[in-house]
Amino acid sequence: MDNEQKRKHHPFANLAEVEFARLLSFYIIEWQYEPYSFPLRWQDGRVVEMFTPDFYLPEYDLYIELTTMKQKLVTRKNHKMRLLHEVYPDVNIKLLYRRDFQRLFGLFGTSFIEEAQMSEQRFAPTASGSPFAPSIEEAAV
Repeated sequence: MDNEQKRKHHPFANLAEVEFARLLSFYIIEWQYEPYSFPLRWQDGRVVEMFTPDFYLPEYDLYIELTTMKQKLVTRKNHKMRLLHEVYPDVNIKLLYRRDFQRLFGLFGTSFIEEAQMSEQRFAPTASGSPFAPSIEEAAV
């Protein structure tokens, strides 16, 4: 499955993930969406905390986590990133904050719509393959 087909079949958690997948696909960078969850803490032999990075770029052996949300959630992700580095020091992962994401899109002459302007729904693709606009058939329903 190529990048464009993958993007059309993933239920992204937010618009930032959709736009990041589009950017990677445009530049023909192979990516995987949430391919692996890392156990971070155990209690009585059971996993009690895990971390699932948003993207994995196999060509670069790099995980990417996007954080374009509220500060409370950023703090929690920072905590999980610290734990991940302690438990898996060889895992190559980068955390992109809102400002990093906005700069990245600014470099390409485009802007990113703020999360606050969007609903809380998952961004699953429609029959047209777009996670945003319905196809003509869907709009007619």
